[in-house]
Amino acid sequence: MNCTRKMAWNEQFMELFDRCVERYRGGDADFAHYYGEDDLHFLREIGYKPRELFDFVEDFVDEEAPTPSTALLIAAVRRDYLQVVQGGILSEIEITRDELPTFGDTLGDIAYLPRILTKARAKLRGELDPDLMYGCGGDRKFLRENSVHPADFLRHVWAAGDDDEKVVNLVRSSSDESRGSDPG
Repeated sequence: MNCTRKMAWNEQFMELFDRCVERYRGGDADFAHYYGEDDLHFLREIGYKPRELFDFVEDFVDEEAPTPSTALLIAAVRRDYLQVVQGGILSEIEITRDELPTFGDTLGDIAYLPRILTKARAKLRGELDPDLMYGCGGDRKFLRENSVHPADFLRHVWAAGDDDEKVVNLVRSSSDESRGSDPG
């Protein structure tokens, strides 16, 4: 009997993330060669595209954000959504840059919210074009300014479904709490 335990998906993700960080730090920016067949199979199982992981690696090394733990938490939300909502079936749709709201569009008088909300919904479904990143610098700035963790935002978007007002309320309440606003 084989006593070797199968690595938990989160450990496998972190091991792959760390390997990719080392390759990138070593000067190899050609992510297409980062992954073996087992890695590609693993990424498909959790609903990730090879470029998605690389974007997190690249930003972590170059900008120190998002952290590896944030990348893992975001991957966990995507993986859960794939399993629970999509029944493990990957979407064949891809949302391109041209289909995103602009940076200045507003929802509930909150600039950028339509853009990040569209990206979050596409991230949940695995429908972001490889040239788009949920958690990019603009997303991180918006979420930081509104005191919402990127993985928490994804979970709230999932829970809100098509109800944009629930997401507006999340952003407003998180933003108000972080500023210590006084309602009276």
